[in-house]
Amino acid sequence: MTDAATSLPGWTHVYSGKVRDLYRPADGDERRMLVVASDRVSAFDHVLDPGIPGKGELLTRLSLWWFAQLAGGDGGRSIPNHLVDGVEPPAEVAGRAMVVHELDMQPIECVVRGYLTGSGWAEYQADGTVCGIPLPAGLANGDRLPEPIFTPAYKAPLGEHDENISFERTVELVGEARATELRDASLEIYRRAAALAEANGLILADTKFEFGVDADGVLTLGDEVLTSDSSRYWDADAWRTGATPADRMASFDKQIVRDWLAANWDKQGTPPTVPADVVEQTAAKYRELLDRLAAA
Repeated sequence: MTDAATSLPGWTHVYSGKVRDLYRPADGDERRMLVVASDRVSAFDHVLDPGIPGKGELLTRLSLWWFAQLAGGDGGRSIPNHLVDGVEPPAEVAGRAMVVHELDMQPIECVVRGYLTGSGWAEYQADGTVCGIPLPAGLANGDRLPEPIFTPAYKAPLGEHDENISFERTVELVGEARATELRDASLEIYRRAAALAEANGLILADTKFEFGVDADGVLTLGDEVLTSDSSRYWDADAWRTGATPADRMASFDKQIVRDWLAANWDKQGTPPTVPADVVEQTAAKYRELLDRLAAA
């Protein structure tokens, strides 16, 4: 795995995911954790080589900006999040790390889709559904859905594929009250974020959230939020005027990497090295998204 975890005085490395490294305080305080975003990039459940230079800082800055909006900066109700106020990360990872409260993370990836694309488009072509949810006939790739839909997934261990599940299966995993809370919070956040993105000339096609429960039992937004890694963003003008799916869905995320990998790898064995031009284009799109949102 590229971009190995950093040794940090006062912190003990406990886990590395596809993109993030987690640390606990060396003094044993389990109420806090340090989340460090690396420059690693993943696609099709594999970590690729090389990473995207500066990606960790760009993702962190965008997450922090969205956490601030969802805390009421957009005029809506405050969505609880896992950030610890007033505590700065170590200087060695400044700019790409967050000090957060420990949460009991839910085993569900809360995916919300507002547009028809990706694996949803493939399923729709075959069955007229997305994650088993029936949709109207006659939709095209990239079309806006009549209403955003909640399509949860069961979080798989590193190296395994996440499993799309029904809302009924979500109820079985976390209980009806919690499943309903996860669905309603996810749809609310998506709608608020989509409206703010649209005001800045962007379409939030889909995204995924991760939630945990804090020490008081409050459902709390954790991990990253509404970043280029967890979301699909398109240029709104290109979507309205584009003649082809590729033109319509001019993206500000890692779709460039996905498309290159899909065209150059059969998903068997180790993924090939990502070419320098694809890395550079992806880094530029990440920067442009942050500029169009957070600098607005």
